[in-house]
Amino acid sequence: MVKLDVSSIGEYNEVLDREGYVLVRRMVDPGRCAELRRLADAELEARVPPLELEADVGYPGAPRSRAVAGGETIRRLLALHARHPAFSGWARSGVAKALLERHFGGAVRLSLAHHNSLMTKHPRHGSATGWHRDIRYWSFEREDLVSARLALGSELPSNGAIQFIPRSHRMSLDRRRFDDALFFQEELAENRDIIDTHVEVEMRAGDAVFFHCHTLHRAGQNGSAQVKLSLNFAYHGADNFPVQGTRSAGMPSIAI
Repeated sequence: MVKLDVSSIGEYNEVLDREGYVLVRRMVDPGRCAELRRLADAELEARVPPLELEADVGYPGAPRSRAVAGGETIRRLLALHARHPAFSGWARSGVAKALLERHFGGAVRLSLAHHNSLMTKHPRHGSATGWHRDIRYWSFEREDLVSARLALGSELPSNGAIQFIPRSHRMSLDRRRFDDALFFQEELAENRDIIDTHVEVEMRAGDAVFFHCHTLHRAGQNGSAQVKLSLNFAYHGADNFPVQGTRSAGMPSIAI
């Protein structure tokens, strides 16, 4: 888990292809990460739309409505790429581009329709997210996209670190194993056998994780006293087009 550079691109892609995710330590240096955190905190304070509230999503642990305590808690600040050049700069950074070009085998595009957000996990009012695949609401000609998550602080079991099921991106899973919202059903015995193989990925500020859109993942609630923040973006190959008439085609993608 060394710092990503051009010479290690192949190694990281081997892990991504095999395991469905790859952790890149120290992808962003401390000074730049601190600046991203400062900008993120300012954006949260300003509360400029578009944004998504925990109460509106209604995941486990979220406030029941906007009217109750914590009901105005922000879950995600959307349209992050357009909020500040520092955010778009990381999303389109040279090292991310090199890794993704190797994975897709050519030019890469950043989706503005999916992720493109500052994701929060607040103490007390931040929700848990069940096991799911990012592809569940995405519609592309090929189901080959990669999500990227940059930690702006520590991500630990105590504050809802992300968890993955290794190699689940290559598993053929029947629709009946998912609920109506396309969450992987934890109460099914056949699913438990898979879930029991999960790993929890601890991250520090400046670490990034890249994962395939078919990789099952989840995150628990934040039991600490500090808000957890991360930058999240989604990428696809330039020759993989969104299906017209779907949410995926509702906003353009841009070259990186």
